[in-house]
Amino acid sequence: MNSNALQYAQALGHEATDKRLDILQRIGELGSISEAARSAKVSYKAAWQALETLSNLAGAPLVEKAVGGSGGGGARLTQAGTQLLEAAQMLKQARSSVLSTLEQRAGNALNLSGLVGLGLRTSMRNQLPCTIGSVTQSTGTARVQLELANGAALVAKITIESAELLGLQAGMSAVALCKATAVAVAPDIGRHEGRNLLQGHVLSNAPVTPGGEVSVQLMANLHLIGFYQGTQDLAPLQAVTVAVDESAVVIAIAG
Repeated sequence: MNSNALQYAQALGHEATDKRLDILQRIGELGSISEAARSAKVSYKAAWQALETLSNLAGAPLVEKAVGGSGGGGARLTQAGTQLLEAAQMLKQARSSVLSTLEQRAGNALNLSGLVGLGLRTSMRNQLPCTIGSVTQSTGTARVQLELANGAALVAKITIESAELLGLQAGMSAVALCKATAVAVAPDIGRHEGRNLLQGHVLSNAPVTPGGEVSVQLMANLHLIGFYQGTQDLAPLQAVTVAVDESAVVIAIAG
């Protein structure tokens, strides 16, 4: 494979989940990164991070400096940047057509807005459909409360720039992701600042030994995979507490 070829699949895998392509589009229209950031209602830092990430995924520079003009210079899209936006528009139209077809089918029992996880290729085995409850900001970080289907709350701690690029707002459908290795399971786990605690029971036909992987059912069709932190075997269907740090929770959203 040509190492200089534009990596469409890598870069466009995120089109539906944040503002990175939107910012690229605005740079092409406005000729300025700062103006693009302002019109997209994100910080200049967030806009730069969006470009850096998108360029990494695409495997090619998407923006270059533009010399001259009334402002003394600015930014313009490279050929790769233009090609990427054209491809994104084609995918958007195709996605809209597919979703429209599915929504028109009689007897559709699927929540299409909650199927963002189907477009993800990730090592994170825990993927929980949820709804954004609230977003609060403090110095450098944002705490996002995620409401699960069983009424439990899960908090994710992310950067303010990430919250801006995702355009997080209350009521949005999302998917909470976390690695199984970041999930601790035990009969009882104490509360601690920055730690999520959820209640469930062991899904296993045999006892779970200390240090072993365990699947925990939170409710019907909703479960987490983690590792047992304890000294005695866990019995099948035993009630347990699941703990995962707020900083270990990743958020994905549908477009």
